[in-house]
Amino acid sequence: MSLNTLSGRFALLTGIFVVLAEVLILLPSISNYRLDFLESRLERAQIASLALLATDESLASDLESELLENAGVFNVVLRRNDVRQLVLSSPIPGPIAATYDLRAQPFWTSIRDAIAQLMDPTNRVIRVIGAPVNQAGQLIEITTDTQRLRNQMIEYGLRLLLISAAFSILTALLLNVAAQRLLLVPIRRVISHMSAYASAPEDARAIITPDARLTELNEAETALAAMQHTVTSALKQKARLAQLGQAVARISHDLRNILATAQIFADRLETSADPAVRRAAPKLVNSISRAVNLCETTLAFGKAEESPPSLSRFNLAALVSEVTEGESMASDRLEGCEPVEFLTDVPTAMLVRADRDQLFRVLSNLVRNARQAIEATRQPGTIEIGAGEDDAEWWIRIGDTGPGLPKKARDHLFQPFTGGSRKGGTGLGLAIAADLLRNHGGRLELLRSDEEGTEFILHLPRELAGISHAPAPPPAPAHA
Repeated sequence: MSLNTLSGRFALLTGIFVVLAEVLILLPSISNYRLDFLESRLERAQIASLALLATDESLASDLESELLENAGVFNVVLRRNDVRQLVLSSPIPGPIAATYDLRAQPFWTSIRDAIAQLMDPTNRVIRVIGAPVNQAGQLIEITTDTQRLRNQMIEYGLRLLLISAAFSILTALLLNVAAQRLLLVPIRRVISHMSAYASAPEDARAIITPDARLTELNEAETALAAMQHTVTSALKQKARLAQLGQAVARISHDLRNILATAQIFADRLETSADPAVRRAAPKLVNSISRAVNLCETTLAFGKAEESPPSLSRFNLAALVSEVTEGESMASDRLEGCEPVEFLTDVPTAMLVRADRDQLFRVLSNLVRNARQAIEATRQPGTIEIGAGEDDAEWWIRIGDTGPGLPKKARDHLFQPFTGGSRKGGTGLGLAIAADLLRNHGGRLELLRSDEEGTEFILHLPRELAGISHAPAPPPAPAHA
C-alpha cells in the first residue's frame, strides 16, 4: 500500500490516531493506578497503627515488623491533636529520595511523577503524606520503597496496553473498511467513469449518472455529469462546424466560378441601350464582385488563414447609403409587412479608413438583423444609423425600434450558432461582424436591448488606420 494513495494515507492517519489514543488512555490510567497504590499503602499503615493505639502496652518487635511488612511500609507517623507521633518504625534501607503529598496533587503533576517512576529502575525510598480515613487524625505519613510500585505499574500498563490496543486495532480495521466502502469505492467509480469518458468523449453513453448517497460525492458526480454534457455537446458542435466548413469551402469554390461567369455578363449590361439597365449595371457588378470576394475569403478561412483587412480611405455616408438602399429594396419586396423606415445621420464629408468590403458586411449584417426583427412584428418600425469621430476613433451607432433581443441571444451575443435571435437563424451575423471589427482593432458593443428596441455601436480606432483628424462632435442619431 503506497502512501501516495488515498487508502494508504488514510491507513497511516488511522495508525497515528490509534497510537495517540493509546497514549492518552495509558498515561492517565497508570497515573491513577499509582495514586491508588500509594493510597492503599496509607490505609494499610493506618490500620496497622490503630492496632498499636488500641492497646496501652507496647507490641513485640516481631509483631511490629509483621504489621509493617503486611502494610508494605518502613514506618508510620500520625499527627493527632497537632502532635506528630512515630507509631511504627523499622530500619530504613536508605535515604529518602522524594516526598509526595497526595492531599493536593495536580493532575499533570501526578502524570509527570508516574512517568518518572516508570523511567527510573532504581529502588528508592520515598515519603508519602496523606489524609487519614474517617478523620482519624490530621495526617498520616509513611515511608516505602519504589520497587514494588514500579513492578506493579509496569504489569498494569502492559495489561491495559494489550486490551486497549486490541480494541483500537479492531476499531481502526472497522473504520478502514467503512471508509473503503463509503468513500474510496465511490471515488474509484467516479475515476473509472472519467477514464471511460476520456477514451470516448463523443459517446453520450459514457456520461456518468449521479447516484451516490453521500451529499458531497453526489454533488461531485452532478458537476462531472454537467461538465461531460457540455464537453460532449461542444465536441459534437465542433465536428459539425468542421463538416460545415468543408462543405462551405467546396460550395464557395464552385460558386466563385459561377459568379465569375455572372460578372462577365454583368459587365456587358453596361452597354445596354436601356438607361435603367445601364444605371443598375454598376450596382449589380459591385454586388457580384462583393460575392466573389466573399467566396475567396471563405476559401481562405477554410484553410485556417486569416484575411487581414485591406485598408483604404472612403466616404462613410456613401457606404451607409449603399447598405440602406439594399435593405430598403428587400423590405419593399416583402408582402404582408409594413415597410421599414431608414434614418441616417452620417456627416457627408466624413472619411474613414478601413476595409470597405468588410465594413459593408458588418453594417449589412447589423442592419439586416434589425430589419428582420422589425418585420417579424408585422408592425412599422425605424432603423437609425448615426456616426461620428474623435481623436481616438470613429464610431457608428445602429438602433432600431424592434422587439429587442431575447435573453439567450444576449447571453451568447457574439457566439456562432448559439446567439440567433429569430427562428431559423444561425447566429452567425453578429459573430462575423464582431470578428471583422476585431481584425480592424475595433470592437462591437451592445448598448441596450429592451422592449423599445436595440442599439449597437461600432468602434474603429485611428491607430490602425494611421491618420488623425480634428475632432468633431458626435452627432446624435436622427429620430422619426
